[in-house]
Amino acid sequence: MKINQILAISLQSLKSNRLRTALTILGVVVGIFSIIVIMTILTMLQNSINEGLSSLGKNTFQIQKNDNVFGGGPRMRDRSRKDLTIEDSYRLKEMLTQAKYIGVEQWEFGKVVKLGNKETNPNISIAGVNTDAMRTNDWNVEEGRDFREDDINYSTNVCVIFQPIVEKLFPNINPIGQEIKVDGKPLKVIGIVEPQTALFGSSRDSYVIVPITTWQSMYGRYGRSVNITVMSHSKDDYNDVIEAATGHMRTIRKVSPGEPNDFYIFSNESMIEQTNQITDPIKIIALAISLIALVAAGIGIMNIMLVSVTERTREIGIRKALGARKTWILIQFLFEAIILCILGGFIGIVIGVSIGNFAGSFLNAQSAVPWDWVLIGLTMCIAVGVIFGTYPAYKASNLDPIEALRYE
Repeated sequence: MKINQILAISLQSLKSNRLRTALTILGVVVGIFSIIVIMTILTMLQNSINEGLSSLGKNTFQIQKNDNVFGGGPRMRDRSRKDLTIEDSYRLKEMLTQAKYIGVEQWEFGKVVKLGNKETNPNISIAGVNTDAMRTNDWNVEEGRDFREDDINYSTNVCVIFQPIVEKLFPNINPIGQEIKVDGKPLKVIGIVEPQTALFGSSRDSYVIVPITTWQSMYGRYGRSVNITVMSHSKDDYNDVIEAATGHMRTIRKVSPGEPNDFYIFSNESMIEQTNQITDPIKIIALAISLIALVAAGIGIMNIMLVSVTERTREIGIRKALGARKTWILIQFLFEAIILCILGGFIGIVIGVSIGNFAGSFLNAQSAVPWDWVLIGLTMCIAVGVIFGTYPAYKASNLDPIEALRYE
């Protein structure tokens, strides 16, 4: 007997008992749905984070005072650390000769930018930078000009702005050469930075960038730590530059041998690692819930298949009397269990991906399909079908044909 014939018989048997088939599939749908919907949302979030982590340029890391906890502020042990200063960045630039760029930056958040009687929402971030920080942050001026060393040395009242500010304050005029005000400070617009990659669908370029010396004249120099951004020449020497920078910073900040660093190295990779530390336990919990649901569904499949064997005892006896082998009977019932699980798996995957993307859309995350978990889910379905369908199939294949024909 050919496999396609056995498969056809299995499908016909499932079709003739539609209600029982539907109820059996439902358990598998719930099990697969529970894991796919969670994995879809997590995949959307991770993709958005990975794509949006361009706050640092390629092959770039940042040295900062605090180890900022993901979604929170600095750890308690970091609060007593001394601030990083511009002088620290100057010394590092002298010592770290293998770096391509060494930038320095400071930030002030929640500001309003004004132009005449127009103003932005109070959600603008003001950054003070040197010329290298424009490179390490991958901020490329697409119109106008970039900062020059004279702008830094002489604290000129100039700025470069991003597209959201252009759209808000300069809808019909060229902003280059215009004067805006931030906290009462007049700043001449000299450049517009090209749009940045969004994070969770939200803009990350509501910034005004000024020379760091100008920033310090606005908000003060002392009592505020700077961030030092370092870019290596290539991916190949990236880790070597991090190691060298760590050693030089320990020297600059007089950290004794054996003592932990009193600064934190932040990179795109560290951000991804922190994200994974949050999402990995969620994945494990979702997998455990799914396995419990699938085991329950598998027990239901085994019970229904056993009932099916009892109901079809006479059918099995007739087939055996006509020459059907044990193997054919076993494969037929095993196919029925596997088909039930695969159908339930497909339905659960489709519903899970659809609802997951719908839920993720409220977080402004891009649509995604967790293909790895789709394959894992289908594999789990097949495994459940084989594990819980084997005993009913074995029982059916070992029925005595004479006793089966006598069964009423």
